[in-house]
Amino acid sequence: MAHAAHGSEHGHDPQAGTVPADAGHQQHPLKVYFVIWGLLFVLSIFSYMVDYAGLEGFLRWFLILAFMVAKAGLIMAIFMHMAWERLALNFAILLPPLAILVFVAIMVAESDYTAGARGTFFSQGR
Repeated sequence: MAHAAHGSEHGHDPQAGTVPADAGHQQHPLKVYFVIWGLLFVLSIFSYMVDYAGLEGFLRWFLILAFMVAKAGLIMAIFMHMAWERLALNFAILLPPLAILVFVAIMVAESDYTAGARGTFFSQGR
């Protein structure tokens, strides 16, 4: 007992390194989940309204993809608990798919250039 008292006199807490058993578990209020469910429902209605309104072309696909990305972001942030994770874990999960999208965009640009160059080259021989 004297040793424990001596340790706390000098600013050392003998239990400072211990972690409670439930330290890694977070409990969030159900209201957060209900609000997100409501937002997902509203975004789904908007997505269906794009088809119902008969929109065509770029606007149609832009709106459908925007609503899809918004819903995916809400699901990842709240239901997968990404909003409460450390930034390093967010980067570890989000950066690889973003890198793949960048590489796909580069390949699309390259394929457009290749198709244009082939069209120019083969049209000269006629």
